[in-house]
Amino acid sequence: MDIETYMAQLGRNARQASREMSRAETGQKNQALINIAEALQANREILQAENRKDLENGKNNGLDSALLDRLELKDSTIDSMIDGLKQVAALADPVGSLTDLNYRPSGIQVGQMRVPLGVIGIIYESRPNVTVDAAALCLKSGNSCILRGGSEAIHSNQAIAACVTEGLKQAGLPEAAVQVVETTDRAAVGALITMDQYVDVIVPRGGKGLIERISRDATIAVIKHLDGICHVYIDNDADMDKAIRIALNSKTQRYGVCNAMETLLVAETIAARLLPSLAEQYREKGVELRGCLKTCSLVPDCIRATEDDWKTEYLAPILSIRIVSGIDEAIAHINQYSSGHTESIVTENYTLARRFLREVDSSSVMVNASTRFADGYEYGLGAEIGISTNKLHARGPVGLNGLTTLKYVVLGDGHIR
Repeated sequence: MDIETYMAQLGRNARQASREMSRAETGQKNQALINIAEALQANREILQAENRKDLENGKNNGLDSALLDRLELKDSTIDSMIDGLKQVAALADPVGSLTDLNYRPSGIQVGQMRVPLGVIGIIYESRPNVTVDAAALCLKSGNSCILRGGSEAIHSNQAIAACVTEGLKQAGLPEAAVQVVETTDRAAVGALITMDQYVDVIVPRGGKGLIERISRDATIAVIKHLDGICHVYIDNDADMDKAIRIALNSKTQRYGVCNAMETLLVAETIAARLLPSLAEQYREKGVELRGCLKTCSLVPDCIRATEDDWKTEYLAPILSIRIVSGIDEAIAHINQYSSGHTESIVTENYTLARRFLREVDSSSVMVNASTRFADGYEYGLGAEIGISTNKLHARGPVGLNGLTTLKYVVLGDGHIR
């Protein structure tokens, strides 16, 4: 296969499909989503049979247990995919909505209309459910997309792609609105991220190495985040029961995800009351603790943290802990070491909570809630295309609105300047 020729053809198909998708009616897009959900349900056994091929290949190739877990299409995973499609179908269609339409002194009306981005290239690893999430959000927002999943999920992704194609066809929408790259050749990624004549935006979902490479080499705008160095700050006005629940859930509910807490900050006035019991509960869950000097004096088996620990996304049962003087030092630490993903404060002090929300410079900032809520599904977006720590265009979980942009519209009645 000539990769350049093949990818260019996908690009041309996607560009043509994007023009058709931009004028598709909401009902037609929703019907396609329901059709895809029904196709997934009808082909459940085929999906899992193809997925078993990927799992077997993954085991033979030495994939670790975490990657195999992400790769597996369990019944619950397929149920979630179907539910996500239905949720996206139920969401309001952002395309064509007008905002801020006002009369100017000249008599014209000026406002903004929300429109699709166009063609979106999405590059991801391991998780075949991303194929459905990406297709659903791109379809509903009136875009076309080119999806390049990891080689470890090639059979699963092709089986899902067949369901998506069937759903589009039944709804009378262009089959090229969602194209899954059929080759596992890595040259396809290099081609996709430089096809700026066909592709408008690239969204990478995967490990730090993948995202760094795409950020460095892409000639197209990239929506991405590199690390998920997330913090929870327990203030001296915190409710202790809430603090313990949030600190445990943020770290231990799931380890290998970008919205898991990696550093816990604790106000020094409550550290002696809180940390010994909290450390014991972490210990029971097998979490290794690394702390500042003050933390180590309160938790004897805590390993002394290094400067690198504050900068590390562990994605593992390891937690850094630092005792701080109060909210000023907590905010300073977060703004220095955070990756801009998600931070949470636990406090009953409304004034301090407002300060934290205003001054912490991250894409999601929370009060009295686990960082694990930083997710498109939990935010009511139906699904997410990914998390963005960019400051321009989209920030945080990227749903339908994040896959659209605004253009100015002017309404006149023979007005001249």
